[in-house]
Amino acid sequence: MPKKKTGARKKAENRREREKQIRASRANIDLAKHPCNASMECDKCQRRQKNRAFCYFCNSVQKLPICAQCGKTKCMMKSSDCVIKHAGVYSTGLAMVGAICDFCEAWVCHGRKCLSTHACICPLADAECIECERSVWDHGGRMFACSFCHNFLCEDDQFEHQASCQVLEAETFKCVSCNRLGQHSCLRCKACFCDDHVRSKVFKQEKGKEPPCPKCGHETQQTKDLSMSTRSLKFGRQTGGEDADGASGYDAYWKNLSSSKAGDAGDHDDEYDEYEAEEDDEDEDGGGKDSDTETTDVFSNLSLGRTYASGYAHYEEPED
Repeated sequence: MPKKKTGARKKAENRREREKQIRASRANIDLAKHPCNASMECDKCQRRQKNRAFCYFCNSVQKLPICAQCGKTKCMMKSSDCVIKHAGVYSTGLAMVGAICDFCEAWVCHGRKCLSTHACICPLADAECIECERSVWDHGGRMFACSFCHNFLCEDDQFEHQASCQVLEAETFKCVSCNRLGQHSCLRCKACFCDDHVRSKVFKQEKGKEPPCPKCGHETQQTKDLSMSTRSLKFGRQTGGEDADGASGYDAYWKNLSSSKAGDAGDHDDEYDEYEAEEDDEDEDGGGKDSDTETTDVFSNLSLGRTYASGYAHYEEPED
């Protein structure tokens, strides 16, 4: 029989498991909580923006720069990790700065670890918005990742994109390779796959995770767990109806469109004809001449005095 574990051994194993989880969680920091993507307020223009070396709006240097790797604003280390030696002195402001990141446009402190690792593992190295195709240097907002397709999103397009991200490019939930219902959905390719066609020889499946997409390698999700919907077209096969002449129903669509335009044009012509008929009736009755004579009679007795139109000027006034 195996030996019974003692209390000290159980505690040691639990401690090792917690340390392992902590080390794994350090590498998987949420993009919104990373120091290089933190929210910053400019000292001069008071505008909110992403953490950066210079203000995106007024281009001013910040008084308390934040390190893009460790997130500190004051270097209090007395060890040999700092590239610049400042024994017994705390460095703040630009005295703490060692470099500027080329990707996230933020300060990096003069710690050797931050200087050597941040440029390689910067989470915003290839951060380009999937909607507007702008990088970090082209807008002043923070960067986010979509909860479904995990693509980069800027602060302006994050809500609109996620509201329409769970939409398939197909008209049904069937597998792209066969006629069966797809149980696995890839929200990056916008396609469904069945249990057989989701298996890939190129991308390996990790234990305890969903199988990767055979096209792009992105992790798939269960279709039943998502509120997926299919792509709806404004015109085409769905609007043609069953009595369409063509195979895809486009003939019926164009016929309906042309008939509606012709109907609108006919209505406008009828209105124009009625308007012309009313004008002709008024001219035939001779009501126009009578109205002219009536207006002249009204203004004939009106006296406006001497005006410039009647030849009056200030030099023509008679002297008293």
